[in-house]
Amino acid sequence: MRIQQLTWMAMLVAIAVIGSLFISIPTGVARAFPIQHMVNVIAAVTVGPLGAVLVAFVTGLVRVVTGTGSLLAFPGGMIGALLAGVFYVRTNRVAFAAIGEVIGTGVIASLIAVPYAKILMGSEFGALFFFPAFLASSVTGALLGWIVLARVKQLRPVLKQ
Repeated sequence: MRIQQLTWMAMLVAIAVIGSLFISIPTGVARAFPIQHMVNVIAAVTVGPLGAVLVAFVTGLVRVVTGTGSLLAFPGGMIGALLAGVFYVRTNRVAFAAIGEVIGTGVIASLIAVPYAKILMGSEFGALFFFPAFLASSVTGALLGWIVLARVKQLRPVLKQ
């Protein structure tokens, strides 16, 4: 990876971590962080699927270590980042990166979070317990990411919508 790309990824991690301090939605046992999902979409478009997963992982790690996030930050962020990146690479369209984020986090990660929370956190929840919170957070964040990238496109027409 180039220094420029690593610097960009570090800035995205910082935006996600700092944004999570100010914008969160309480959802019972977990908190939803739409800024993470916005960053996932931006990372998917700018650094690709693996870079986006790395940004989500480091963000989750920083949040867990600093006590500002739970272990649910890992599946919640990384699966959506991966799908957002894959969808963008296959279509070259920002809208599909946003859709990939919603499917990855709002649907798949919310289902994976149930056994994950049981094994690692000792929680007992039903199969769809995390679905509403993960879906609301990922939809909000994906839309924010799409809007940010649309504004960037207006300033520098490089990205396709």
